[in-house]
Amino acid sequence: MSNRVIACAFVVFLFAGSLARAADQPNVVLIISDDQAWTDYGFMGHDTIATPHLDRLARESLTFTRGYVPDSLCRPSLTTIVTGLYPHQHGIVGNDPPPPADLAGAPKSKQRSDPRYLQQRIDYIKHIDQVPKLAGLLGTQGYLSHQSGKWWEGNYRRGGFTHGMTHGERTRGGRHGDQGLTIGRQGMQPVFDFIDLSTEQGKPFFVYYAPFLPHTPHNPPQRLLDKYKTKTPNLPVAKYYAMCEWFDETVGELIDYLDEKQVADNTIVMYVTDNGWINRTDASAYAPRSKRSQYEGGVRTPIMVRWPGHVQPRLDETHLASSIDLVPTVLAAVGLKKTDAMDGIDLLDSQAVSQRNAIFGEILEHDIQHMTDPVASLRFRWVIDGKWKLIVPHAGREPNAAVELFDILADPHEAHNVAAKHADVVSKLHAQIDAWWAVEG
Repeated sequence: MSNRVIACAFVVFLFAGSLARAADQPNVVLIISDDQAWTDYGFMGHDTIATPHLDRLARESLTFTRGYVPDSLCRPSLTTIVTGLYPHQHGIVGNDPPPPADLAGAPKSKQRSDPRYLQQRIDYIKHIDQVPKLAGLLGTQGYLSHQSGKWWEGNYRRGGFTHGMTHGERTRGGRHGDQGLTIGRQGMQPVFDFIDLSTEQGKPFFVYYAPFLPHTPHNPPQRLLDKYKTKTPNLPVAKYYAMCEWFDETVGELIDYLDEKQVADNTIVMYVTDNGWINRTDASAYAPRSKRSQYEGGVRTPIMVRWPGHVQPRLDETHLASSIDLVPTVLAAVGLKKTDAMDGIDLLDSQAVSQRNAIFGEILEHDIQHMTDPVASLRFRWVIDGKWKLIVPHAGREPNAAVELFDILADPHEAHNVAAKHADVVSKLHAQIDAWWAVEG
C-alpha cells in the first residue's frame, strides 16, 4: 500500500472520529426573552400572567431566581450573552453610535438618514469581530448554529453562526435583526428546519432563539388580549401581559419540537432575559426603574439550565448567577475552556457557584458616546454581594446621582436606600467595584 493511500486512510479515520465525537456532543438551545421583568412568570409568583411552558422549563432546570444581566439595554446585554464578556470588555456599550457632531441636536430621523451616520453604524459592528463568540467556539467542535430574532451585529455570520435569518445590511433596514425579527411572531419554521437539517446530517446544533417578544410593538393575538383585558383596567398593561403569554407559547413550541425530534435528552436548554421591563399603565412603554435602569426591574432575570440526566432540577433562590456565566457553562459542557478574559463561572459547578462572592454590572447610555472608549457612555456601576447591592454613579454622566445601597433580600424593589446607615458596607463594596473595573470619576 502506498504512503499516499495510507495517508488518505488516516485522514478519513480522523475525520470519522471527529464526526463520532461531534455526534455525542450535547445540542445547545439558548432562549432569550426581550424586555420582560423578573417577576413576570408564573413560577416567579406573578398572579396574572400565564407562562405554563416557561414554568415547566423552570421545573425541569437548575433555575436561579437571582439571575442578572450586567446592563439593562438590549444590544450590550445580548453581546454579553454570546461572548461571556462585560460590555466594557467587548466594546459594545449602547444601541446606536454617535451622530456626526454637526447633527448632534438634529431629529433622530435626520441623523439616521445621513450617510456619515450610516458609516458609523457599519464601523461600530467591527467590535464583534474582535472577540470570541459562542457560535464560533462551538463551530470548532463540529456544531452547526442558527441565529434568529434580535441581532444587532450585522450579518449572522459575524456572530460565528453557520445559518441564520438576519442579513444585517444597514442600507436596507438591517439595524437590529431585520428578517430575524419575524421569528416567533410569524411562526417557528426556520428554527425547526434548522434542527431537521442538523439531525439529518448527524451534527450537534446550537440554536440562538431571541425573538422580538414580548418587546413592543405590543400587538398580541386577539384571543390573548381579550383574556387579559378582563384582568387589568389598563389596556397597555393587558397588551404587555398578553405578549408575555404569546412569547411563552413560542417557547412551548420549541421545547415540544425537541421532544418530537427525540433530541431533548441530549440538549442543553438555557434561558435568560436581555433586560427587564415594567409597563406603564398609560402607554406601551417602560416605566422608570426598569429597562435601562440600574435597579432590579432592569437587570434582574431568572436564569435556567436544563440538561436531562446531567443537571438535577431545582430552584436556587440563594446563589447569584449572571449572563456572563452562560458561555463558560456551555464551553465546560462541551469540553472547551473559557478564555482568560471571561470572568463568568460554570453554573453546573456547584462549588464555583457556592464560592462566588459577588456579581457586577454597568449601566450605559442608550446612544454610544464614543466609538472606542466605554467610559464615555458609563452612567452607573453596581455590585451585589450577598444581600447587599451597591450602586455607584459615574460623575461624568450622573453628577447629581447619589450612591445607593439596598438590602435586596429584605427590600427586593429597592424602596429604601440605606447607604447612610452602613458606611462600612458602602466602602467595602465600592472597593470591590473598583477592583473589578476602575474608572475615574
